[in-house]
Amino acid sequence: MEPKDIFLVIDSNSLIHRAYYALPPLTVKDGRVVNAVYGFFSILFKSIKDINPDYVIATFDVPKPTFRHKKFKDYKAKRVPSPDDLYAQFPLVKEGLDVFNIIMIEREGFEADDIIGTICDIIAEKKYGEAVILSGDMDILQLISPTTKACLLQRSIKEFFLYDSEKVKEKYKGLSSNQLIDFKSLRGDPSDNILGVPGIGEKTAQDLLLKFKTLEGIYKAVDQESESIILTVKKKLVDYRKEAFLSKELVTIKRDVDISRLDLRKNRWGDYDQKKAEDFFMDLNFKSLLKRIEKPKKENSSPNNLSLFND
Repeated sequence: MEPKDIFLVIDSNSLIHRAYYALPPLTVKDGRVVNAVYGFFSILFKSIKDINPDYVIATFDVPKPTFRHKKFKDYKAKRVPSPDDLYAQFPLVKEGLDVFNIIMIEREGFEADDIIGTICDIIAEKKYGEAVILSGDMDILQLISPTTKACLLQRSIKEFFLYDSEKVKEKYKGLSSNQLIDFKSLRGDPSDNILGVPGIGEKTAQDLLLKFKTLEGIYKAVDQESESIILTVKKKLVDYRKEAFLSKELVTIKRDVDISRLDLRKNRWGDYDQKKAEDFFMDLNFKSLLKRIEKPKKENSSPNNLSLFND
């Protein structure tokens, strides 16, 4: 069997934010703060070393309202705005990605997660190979499938954990990746201002989904006055039915963003000008990263062999 191509799909906003808050302030001679840029490329190079991808694709959020804001105007309304010196580093990250000839994708009206979901489905449908999502956001686990894995940052930005379908079931006590959508619909997500069903905790949500499979299945049982659901839980479900299904719409990652004109296999990883890459890092005084930009040698490896990455 021929080795499958591996696509490393980056949740760029997630990594940049994690890097910014994980590292102390770092400035260059002209006063620019560059800690998030340094952290981002440190994470990227470590993941490339561990995963050994054939292609690398970077996705970004667009700093404008999305379709989720149209459905629910208070979506993410409680989030504190990011510092200016964090936002100022995004163009530098994009400049670096361009130097390394990495495809960048963003679409107005959608989040990076939606683009990632679409990319993973295209890779599966066209039998291009396997996708490994690089992110710091657990929400991405709903995308895991036989052809998609997720490499998630741990508390330290130097540590990753690779999730496949079995690892998801282990973590969520038997729930599949598809059921994580309904799990979050019940639990809610305060960070995104998604209500869910107040009073439904993690264990109750897991038990309900293990028994009734989906949110729709749970509410079918409620409507049929099933004795399998205790009265206190049933009352919460009845009282917050509308919120539960709205939450499901909000937490479901789209997989049909229009990126049809994009050739995901346009640029193989390693096809970049090494001198330009060196100049980019030298300009930012990232001397420790210079030795990590040598063109990689592709070996026969697969993310199926990966479990936990540590330095």
